[in-house]
Amino acid sequence: MALPVREQFKYWGVAAAVFLVVMWFLGDVLLPFLLGGAIAYLLDPVADRLERLGLSRALATALITLVAVLIFVAMALLVIPTLVQQSVNLFNIAPELARNFTDFLTAQFPGILDEGSTLRRSINTIGETVQAKGGELLNTALSSAASIINIVVLLVIVPVVAVYLLLDWDRMVARVDELLPRDHAPTIRQLARDIDKTLASFIRGMGTVCVILGAYYAIALMLVGLQFGLVIGFVAGLITFIPYLGALIGGALAIGLGLFQFWGEWVSLGLVAGIFVVGQVIEGNVLTPKLVGDSVGLHPVWLILALSVFGMLFGFVGMLVAVPVAAALGVIARFAVDRYKSSLLYRGTSDRAKARDTDA
Repeated sequence: MALPVREQFKYWGVAAAVFLVVMWFLGDVLLPFLLGGAIAYLLDPVADRLERLGLSRALATALITLVAVLIFVAMALLVIPTLVQQSVNLFNIAPELARNFTDFLTAQFPGILDEGSTLRRSINTIGETVQAKGGELLNTALSSAASIINIVVLLVIVPVVAVYLLLDWDRMVARVDELLPRDHAPTIRQLARDIDKTLASFIRGMGTVCVILGAYYAIALMLVGLQFGLVIGFVAGLITFIPYLGALIGGALAIGLGLFQFWGEWVSLGLVAGIFVVGQVIEGNVLTPKLVGDSVGLHPVWLILALSVFGMLFGFVGMLVAVPVAAALGVIARFAVDRYKSSLLYRGTSDRAKARDTDA
């Protein structure tokens, strides 16, 4: 006999409260394990595919680990130093960019920016603030002993956790399935499949789209000759998971910097703008339909709200948890709506009377 609904709500409420308390007090400690679990979840389909090709789980995990190490070494030697250097340089020249922007506006619209005007002082202040705060934040993150220790810990623990979880992923899923309450196991399995489908579409699909577009923007902008093209491509690719926002922010940054670097060279400016137009065409017509599908199930506004709330409450760890929690809540909400529409509360007694009359 199943527990009453009130008792079930009590137990699930206690479980949710324990989850939030653990996140609040142990967020920083859980970070490497959450990252390792996320990596294992992302790579599990690759391991399953290799198993279907005849490899054992251990051999598939070893092959994936070797490829991941090679990619990481290549990134550490070729991409990350350039990205850090361009970021520092961008912060350092922010005041110069602000002054150039005010000079440009003054030349084009002399009546708007008089010497000593509030708008001119505001623009210059923004540039100086970006240089001071941005450079200070980046230098602190790169030079702080605590930050270096945390980075080393992440680089050591995260791969170890990811490898072990990837190796035992199928056994862990089977073990969790054995612990499901028998009366509700079919419903929970269906909800879990729906959540996994949503997460797979969003995280794996959109993650691949972000990587492809970020690499495309960075390489294309650097080939055009735009300064800080790698940083702009990285930023644009990173926020591509929000429709159109990555292209808008990346395009605004690229065109804004291009105006100062290529002023008068309209072909180069046109190439910079064309890069983002082509990127949007490729994303909308090729990448997203092929890799994500027609329906992800996570509305951008719902996703932004989840990231904001969990990020404010639990920091970076909360942002990592926000996406799967948002996906789970979305699936559960759709399930509850379907149940509500099939209940007497929604349909009322008139439908039952009509059904009896039809049967008669």
